[in-house]
Amino acid sequence: MTLPAEESVTPRSVGLAIFSLALVTFCLGSSEFALMGLLPQVANSLHVSLPAAGNAVSAYAIGVVVGAPLITLATARMSRRTVMLLQMGWFTLTTTLSAFSPNLFTLELMRFLSGLPHGTLFGGGALTAASLVPEGRRGRAVGHVFTGLTVANVVGAPLSTLAGNYADWRVSYIIIGCAGILSFLLMMRYLPKDAPRPGASVLGELAAFRRKQVWFLFATVIFGCGGMFAVYTYFSAALITVAHAPSWSIPLYQSLWGAGMVVGAYAGAMAMDRNPKMAAVGAFIWNLFVLALFALTLHSLPMVSITIFLLGGTIAVGPAMQVRLMSIAGDAQTMAASMNHAAFNMANAVGAWTGGAVLAAGLGYQWTGWAGVIIAAIGLILFLLTSTDTSARTPQKQA
Repeated sequence: MTLPAEESVTPRSVGLAIFSLALVTFCLGSSEFALMGLLPQVANSLHVSLPAAGNAVSAYAIGVVVGAPLITLATARMSRRTVMLLQMGWFTLTTTLSAFSPNLFTLELMRFLSGLPHGTLFGGGALTAASLVPEGRRGRAVGHVFTGLTVANVVGAPLSTLAGNYADWRVSYIIIGCAGILSFLLMMRYLPKDAPRPGASVLGELAAFRRKQVWFLFATVIFGCGGMFAVYTYFSAALITVAHAPSWSIPLYQSLWGAGMVVGAYAGAMAMDRNPKMAAVGAFIWNLFVLALFALTLHSLPMVSITIFLLGGTIAVGPAMQVRLMSIAGDAQTMAASMNHAAFNMANAVGAWTGGAVLAAGLGYQWTGWAGVIIAAIGLILFLLTSTDTSARTPQKQA
């Protein structure tokens, strides 16, 4: 992002800009993850089964996958700030309309439309934050943007579930829509202005897809994060059904997971600035361990409570893969950054579908953990294959 000459960059202005981006990701995370805690209420309200309601989770993820490349290509020459403001407005509108869905089809449509700008907002936010700090602090800058996503799981998603429990799940999306308006205003106020990019081109952004390492990394994100979503999508129902947790406690467990995400994102970002490869490998191994632990401890509420906090740390894979993409994407930084979040949400769709298939087969909620282990193991193998390929060492372009 190139700032105009008259707009000075101070530590305070950089901090406020990154904070505004974190608030945007807070809204994205609250919208995306709230539905997972509200699935039982949504299923009852719309008179569908729990696995069928889970399709609304997948619909949002599919919207991200579709929107990330199309919006990136359509806006390649526009100011990054302008693109992000337009997409935040679209996200806020469609998220609010989700609250007025009369049936599952309409809800799935609204969730799909809400997901379209997700990749552009998240990817553009990560690139903007990285461009405002020295190269040695990029991992932390991206991690700070991810903080909004993690805090959404401490505050946003649990409060949405609480509102759904004591009022109606629709109220949750109205509240998130209001938060989206606030995020839009703060981003307009604090995000540094940048010039349009007339030199950018559709072909230049499509260059990302000519790099096999980018494709491998997308697959790594899909499987590496898919295991987490196989559990997270249905963990509220699992706690109530198997661990016999009272329904009023689910927001507390969501906050517990979110607290683990805050710790995991921070630790992962710090580790990335020291040793990127080992930090990523460590994050994948951690995924395998805690997903298996969920399956083993689900029957004990005290033990699974500890596991839920540990599961939050699986988010550390996200910043690790974002920084990795910056190093191999060459001139197609915007496309690669957006598609990273498309891959993350495809992981959401794959995880939700896999968990639903496990439940539909009658295997029980603990098997969502074992399914997650298998998916995450594939992600680890893919990452090891890509990280040993010398062709991955592409000179990094300045964000």
